[in-house]
Amino acid sequence: MTFVVTESCIRCKYMDCVEVCPVNCFYEGPNFLAINPEECIDCALCEPECPVNAIYAEDELPEEQKEFLELNRELSQKWPNITHMKTPPADADEWKDVAAKRQYLEE
Repeated sequence: MTFVVTESCIRCKYMDCVEVCPVNCFYEGPNFLAINPEECIDCALCEPECPVNAIYAEDELPEEQKEFLELNRELSQKWPNITHMKTPPADADEWKDVAAKRQYLEE
């Protein structure tokens, strides 16, 4: 099983999750983070660290977020690995409570 970054991360990209990952399975895009499911060891350390509740266990993904399992797989193959927390986007706080952000994902 793997953990999955979902829609809530789009345009927020807080990186608290990256800091606690023991296997460095996060990948950074322009406005989203992805988890490589082949590298994730299902430790669950990242999930409670996410301030916008964007990370779910694969088997607990809400139905409307299921597409993000494959998106995480695809995007983690083309984006660079990130191993340390960086500063989130300047407008992250403005986006943290916005729902339905899929159209803003920059791949």
